[in-house]
Amino acid sequence: MTQPIVSPDRADIDRDPGLPDEWWADLRQALALLAEVEGVKTTVRDGWIERAFPQFLGIPAPAKVERVTGHGDLHWGNLTVAPLCLLDWERWGLVPFGYDAGLLHANSLLVPEVAARIRKEFAPTLDTPAGRIGELAALAEMLQAVARGWYPDLAPRLVARAEALTGVRPPVPVRSEVSA
Repeated sequence: MTQPIVSPDRADIDRDPGLPDEWWADLRQALALLAEVEGVKTTVRDGWIERAFPQFLGIPAPAKVERVTGHGDLHWGNLTVAPLCLLDWERWGLVPFGYDAGLLHANSLLVPEVAARIRKEFAPTLDTPAGRIGELAALAEMLQAVARGWYPDLAPRLVARAEALTGVRPPVPVRSEVSA
């Protein structure tokens, strides 16, 4: 690997990586092309969503989840700076629409200007009912990680984002028993 990873030591970021407009266009295109590929496995399963939404978001699971093929683990430790390359494909498969963008957004909440850029770049996805469900699934997964002791600095922002989307303050359990 000759391209530097955006965040080599962590999934989230704590500073703006200063990525050019071309990088963002390439990411949008890569995710759009990936969404067109026929998925062979479901990465974020319905059973997990049915348990995780009430446990980590404090809301009922959605009755219907629109799915597309996605990376399944889109965070800053799996993206290179230039040229863009998506790394670590073990979780690729069918994910809720908006999940990849929602997961990257969640991992950007410590840097408001980057989080805002993601919201702008992926507004056509995230600002839809299906995209909102995908973002909530990503937040539920991140809050499950918080319950396991991960992301202590990011946790309050994840809770705040989930509450902003749902109007419900998510419970933050001490420990999680829900498995993916």
